[in-house]
Amino acid sequence: MLLPARLALLLALILPVAAARAAEPRPVTLPGPGGLALQALLLTPEGGAPGIPVIALHGCGGLAGRDGKTIRLGARERDWAARLLAAGHPVIFPESFVSRGLGPACGLRDFPAGGEVRGGDALATAAWAQAQPWAAPGGALLLGWSHGGSTVLAAAAAAPPGLIRGGVAFYPGCGPSRRARAEARMPLLLLLGARDDWTPPAACHAWAAMQPAGRVALQDFATAGHGFDAPGETLPRERSLADGRRVTVGPDPAARAVAIPRAMDFLATLSR
Repeated sequence: MLLPARLALLLALILPVAAARAAEPRPVTLPGPGGLALQALLLTPEGGAPGIPVIALHGCGGLAGRDGKTIRLGARERDWAARLLAAGHPVIFPESFVSRGLGPACGLRDFPAGGEVRGGDALATAAWAQAQPWAAPGGALLLGWSHGGSTVLAAAAAAPPGLIRGGVAFYPGCGPSRRARAEARMPLLLLLGARDDWTPPAACHAWAAMQPAGRVALQDFATAGHGFDAPGETLPRERSLADGRRVTVGPDPAARAVAIPRAMDFLATLSR
């Protein structure tokens, strides 16, 4: 028999997935950088009260459906959308790749929609959201995974005052790009897999050490690799990237059980 605390944790992880099935996103087109028609998916909480928007930034695979044009939410994005909606947050998923006629970015060097470009998309989305009736004033929050986590870092280095409150980046790449190495202008939380062989965490520790004291918090999960917060119980699998690398990707339920509440608590702190 499960202990009450364990049962509560399992319910906290499972129930939002069921709620996500009932929360259908609606497609929107918003003004992106340089006149780009930026496609996005929007979800707003029931009840109508304004909430602090979360700009949720997809990974290198994008959000394209099988036709390569229609955007949709995958299991991880639906899971997170449900949690954020339950906490009162409107959630916007801007799609940087389909909006530019691009396919996935995984393992591609010199991809035309890298972190700096996508950082501009995130800031444009935040500015658009701030003008909507369902958005509370005071700035948006950022949440991103992998390529989208790197986008969080780029946006955090470029955001004008008052537009972004802070954000959470899951297993971002913290490489030597100019924006990713620049100073973060707001609080950030980085959640990293110690066994990540796609975006190894050492670079993020080096980047965080360059930031003002207390600006960036990190947590490593000893057993976790890339994609550890994905729902499900499947074993990690190997994946071949376009640049020839072979990496390991897959959920780590133990890390997920700690990382999700940590991320939600961090976002709640920034929402006060």
